[in-house]
Amino acid sequence: MKVIRDANRCELHGECVMAAPEVFEIEDDKDVVTVINPEPSEELRSAVEQAVLMCPTSALRVED
Repeated sequence: MKVIRDANRCELHGECVMAAPEVFEIEDDKDVVTVINPEPSEELRSAVEQAVLMCPTSALRVED
């Protein structure tokens, strides 16, 4: 699984960080969410899929 973030669409709502903090983070000096684990383990699939669904700007997607 690979997590893809579209920085042009990200508006820093942070829903993804709440859903999957092992994969996403908000850095103090950034204007977009950072993907800190772009290829998370299958154990995190449910959390990552929830993060994708929760993103209000559809800035995230998962590729297998």
